Amino acid sequence: MVQQHGVLLGELPADGSPLPAGMHDADLFVVFGGDGTLLSQARRCASPKGAMLGVNLGRLGFLAAFDVATAMQHAAELFSDKHPLPIRTYNLLRISVVDKAGVTKFTSIALNDAVVTSGPPYRLITLTLSVDGHAGPVIRGDGLIVASPVGSTAYNLSAGGPLLDPTLDAFAITPIAAQSLSFRPVVVSGSSSISIVAERVNDAEAGAGTTLVLDGQTHTPIRTGDHITITKHDHGVNFVHNEASDWWARIIGRLRWADTPRLGS
Repeated sequence: MVQQHGVLLGELPADGSPLPAGMHDADLFVVFGGDGTLLSQARRCASPKGAMLGVNLGRLGFLAAFDVATAMQHAAELFSDKHPLPIRTYNLLRISVVDKAGVTKFTSIALNDAVVTSGPPYRLITLTLSVDGHAGPVIRGDGLIVASPVGSTAYNLSAGGPLLDPTLDAFAITPIAAQSLSFRPVVVSGSSSISIVAERVNDAEAGAGTTLVLDGQTHTPIRTGDHITITKHDHGVNFVHNEASDWWARIIGRLRWADTPRLGS
């Protein structure tokens, strides 16, 4: 399908290995799989130049704009350089963790979200939040989600956070099971610097404990005193947009947003 209309530089396994030499200059990365595969490959292949084309082979396929039949139908336009691709650029999160001694222990990027989760033995944890240096609330509960607009339909949605149009330049900050009746999710500018300090966490025991999870896939342990900083990455990730569909159609059709109650007879 690709080689009939373009030049195939290579085929990559869906793992976390670095891109081979020459692949960084690819114009298009075609990803076959579900949302999880697309998330991992977006972190792996994101560049200012190349674009991601998601072809859904999974169940929900919220991120993938095409299925196999649609991709084959539009192959001439998608894989040939004779037609400009409809591109949308989405923000990436840039995450760093500095320990209480001031040593950077982890850095990475994420497309959907960065989640601090309590982890085994699942005791309540305490985090302090600040945005652009302005002191925010103390969070006592099971953790905190910082989601991009693209990721607002993932864990953020399940935890009661807001839906954000994926083209917005913003972050959603949503508590997980906060010990408060009034801790509501908040949306902040995408230019913000979000800081989270681990005041009380579940320290690791045999690999357990409080954890920072990126896109539900990348994990790093969090210790008392760790300082997590989340900002917008220097560049976003480009996705090929399916002009026959849109975000509204997906949240209504796949997530059943605002679905009419089914009344009994």
